[in-house]
Amino acid sequence: MLQFSNKEQLLPQEEMLETATSHKKLTIGIPKEILFDESRVSIVPEGVRLLVENGHRVFVEDNAGVKANFFNGDYADAGATITDTATEVYKSDIIVKIAPPTLAELDMFSRNQTLFSSIQLHQQSKEYFEKLSQKRIMAIAYEYIKDKTGALPVVRSMSEIVGNTSIVIAAKYLSNIEYGKGIILGGFPGVKPTNVVIIGAGTVAEYAARAALGMGATVKIFDNSIYKLRTIQKNVGTRIFTSILQPSELESALINANVVIAAKYSSDEVAPCFISEEVVKKMKKGSVIIDISIDQGGCFETSKPTTHTNPVFKKYGITHYCVPNIASKVPHTASWAINNFLTPLLLNIADVGGVTNYLKRDEPFSKGVYLFNGTLTKKQIGDRFDLRYRDLGLLLAAFR
Repeated sequence: MLQFSNKEQLLPQEEMLETATSHKKLTIGIPKEILFDESRVSIVPEGVRLLVENGHRVFVEDNAGVKANFFNGDYADAGATITDTATEVYKSDIIVKIAPPTLAELDMFSRNQTLFSSIQLHQQSKEYFEKLSQKRIMAIAYEYIKDKTGALPVVRSMSEIVGNTSIVIAAKYLSNIEYGKGIILGGFPGVKPTNVVIIGAGTVAEYAARAALGMGATVKIFDNSIYKLRTIQKNVGTRIFTSILQPSELESALINANVVIAAKYSSDEVAPCFISEEVVKKMKKGSVIIDISIDQGGCFETSKPTTHTNPVFKKYGITHYCVPNIASKVPHTASWAINNFLTPLLLNIADVGGVTNYLKRDEPFSKGVYLFNGTLTKKQIGDRFDLRYRDLGLLLAAFR
């Protein structure tokens, strides 16, 4: 028989850690969104069906999905329990929302629950984080969640929808006699094609460019990242005009544009407002600005937030569309996109025994956590609101 020497036995040996975990049954709550203009729902009936078939309980507030064309009967048929009030939904282990909860909604939370929602940091207050902390909530923001490629999957899917939808919106107002010039967005034999200028070269810009090019428009894209400009040209698959944000070149393009899509985002969540009112005055009367960056403050000096109910205003003869949550304009499609991320995620969380176990296994996903059982884990939030924070990795290492 082969024998190891005593010397070899003294060498460091790999430790076999316990890897088996028990499947955890989850209770999942889907409340009705109360934020004005928010029409999406976090999980659609087919997602509920899959969760229920895997042994989980799902509680849906009455008419939670009706604005997205998902009805109580659809959820009930899928196995959900329909509740009359939000209070019953907020008794669940995991709450899945679209918008961040209001302070009134936070009162319905219990200790040690998990929240999935957007965070919309620029709209939050110190009181919001303090209240979540007091409840010892595990809070996870869609805006921060990453995948194994380093991308932001939820943000990307919403950006794809927003990019496509922005061109549809622009076409609507450009063809309108009151707000546009009664012209078709795109090209037509014998008629000069529409000029579309896109500021920013991210996912929104890519999908807006695809839609505009597909309709026959000419497209010009501006960004201060050569890498992004190269990437978008490669992804679009055709030669399009691209330029760095050179002031005179950009101003010339804006003056001759029929449509401007502003999709320039900042990592510090405050968009650079760099298109002056004087430039807007020089633009063609009846042209359309879609300022998608309005949720970070906007790219145009003349921009101000609008709503889906009253989405546009005119200034200097230029139509401005400045609705912050454009994806909510197509809530059925957007809800499916969020559902397609959340449902498999919740099943995976259950398979490994809960959220904390999953955080230990999926480091990119853990980037979405901003509160771990009540402890703030994001430096940018701590610095912004003068709150103490701790490293999530250390908290997970200490957790048993």
